[in-house]
Amino acid sequence: MSSGKVKKVETTPFDGQKPGTSGLRKKVKVFTQPHYLQNFVQSTFNALPSDQVKGARIVVSGDGRYFSKDAIQIIIKMAAGNGVRSVWVGQNGLLSTPAVSAVVRERVGADGSKSSGAFILTASHNPGGPNEDFGIKYNMGNGGPAPESITDKIYENTTKIKEYFTVDLPDVDITKVGVTTFSVEGGTFDVDVFDSASDYVKLMKSIFDFESIRKLLSSPKFSFCYDALHGVAGAYANRIFVEELGAKESSLLNCVPKEDFGGGHPDPNLTYAKELVARMGLSKSNTADEPPEFGAAADGDADRNMVLGKRFFVTPSDSVAIIAANAVEAIPYFKTGLKGVARSMPTSAALDVVAKHLNLKFFEVPTGWKFFGNLMDAGLCSVCGEESFGTGSDHIREKDGIWAVLAWLSILAYKNKENLGGEKLVSVEDIVRKHWATFGRHYYTRYDYENVDAGKAKELMASLVKLQSDLSEVNKIVKGIRSDVSNVVNADEFEYKDPVDGSISKHQGIRYLFEDGSRLVFRLSGTGSEGATIRLYIEQYEKDPSKIGRESSEALGPLVEVALKLSKMQEFTGRSAPTVIT
Repeated sequence: MSSGKVKKVETTPFDGQKPGTSGLRKKVKVFTQPHYLQNFVQSTFNALPSDQVKGARIVVSGDGRYFSKDAIQIIIKMAAGNGVRSVWVGQNGLLSTPAVSAVVRERVGADGSKSSGAFILTASHNPGGPNEDFGIKYNMGNGGPAPESITDKIYENTTKIKEYFTVDLPDVDITKVGVTTFSVEGGTFDVDVFDSASDYVKLMKSIFDFESIRKLLSSPKFSFCYDALHGVAGAYANRIFVEELGAKESSLLNCVPKEDFGGGHPDPNLTYAKELVARMGLSKSNTADEPPEFGAAADGDADRNMVLGKRFFVTPSDSVAIIAANAVEAIPYFKTGLKGVARSMPTSAALDVVAKHLNLKFFEVPTGWKFFGNLMDAGLCSVCGEESFGTGSDHIREKDGIWAVLAWLSILAYKNKENLGGEKLVSVEDIVRKHWATFGRHYYTRYDYENVDAGKAKELMASLVKLQSDLSEVNKIVKGIRSDVSNVVNADEFEYKDPVDGSISKHQGIRYLFEDGSRLVFRLSGTGSEGATIRLYIEQYEKDPSKIGRESSEALGPLVEVALKLSKMQEFTGRSAPTVIT
């Protein structure tokens, strides 16, 4: 048994270690500076209650992006230096973000105890590689992201840190399942490397009817395609879709996790999931092959998802609404009913209409999964989602990309249970169009302007806030741009009072609300690693059944023009077009 003594290392603060909505994200070259990662990890340990560190067990894993393996060894040694008793690591350092949440909530050690929290090494949907992004965040004992009270303490600690603690231990072989035990200051310190997929697969099997999904996938009329974009979802795809559900291995695209995501951008949208989009018949160059009935993609850490039908895109806002509308009859986990539903403020109001129709509790929260977690911990919310391709439920405290795919497969299996031998299956498009006919359609798009000069981005937002003081002036500008657009009846900066803990979150996005139910929303995103990302959300609600079949671009055209001119987007950013449209 190797042994070591706790070592105190002197350090000085780094600027800019303030965690965003999903932890700290920077370029790899920033993280690999001497002491940079160590400062943030020590600041996190110092922000946590001592009983969640001393003698506790923590999880350390991530999406496998470049620098993860080195970071895991650094954190293991620092955990020993801070009195942690045991560290759980997914084999090869791989655990999806939803799987980490599941492990924290569900996994029990040999001594009968659970982990108190987790360091997750991911920059989510951002690219990976030596010149790309790395990230780290801390999740609490409920499996959800640390609340602002903790992240604020972490940041405060980073501004005055003078020392961190570590132990000079040999690196642990994280490629092999097993327990390595060290002696540290007379006590034992364990590193337990475990199979990355088992706990998560077990949880999914307790939620969904795998047998009904297996029957759907075995139908000769049903075809399926799943693209992990070389992210950590690949560590789960073969186990779930092939081994458990009987899909063909050829159904899986890019399912080998890679440190640089194969040189791609692991963001599951129509811009970056090019191979899947082409296979599903949605690219501009039509393929000769008949597209599969169902397709889906994941991001780097597998918490996001994109759902596609044959030549048909399902918006994330519609996706969560459709899952909520069908959950009770299609998913065994929800058979006793939904406690409530919630969406992030920029997400379309499609879920609101379902909640009203089903008489469910409904919540509109700021962007950030921790707000959903509070509602779930209080038993107020069962299904939730955000427009940024995140969907989930109260089975864990993170969004969950594979869960969303299994939810859609469950709905398809339910709609086709008497029809598997029939001439034509009920398709993804059929389900979505029937939903629109019942609840109305929320035409919706999002424009992302990435890596904009941060100063200019703030000026643009300040200009929009200033405009809100005089709605008559706003409407004069709007009518001057497009006379066929409805009047603005309300404009504000979204503010949220948490119904559970009473905390108030201010400056959560700038809203312009129109008389006909349309909305324009402007936000600065906290998920980039440099510069600023301006996100513009455009929504038009249509109840008239004769108008729900229009192309989105046609329905939203007038509002898009108003949004770009009202905000003076090109003037402030120098951009004539967005980086990404979703």
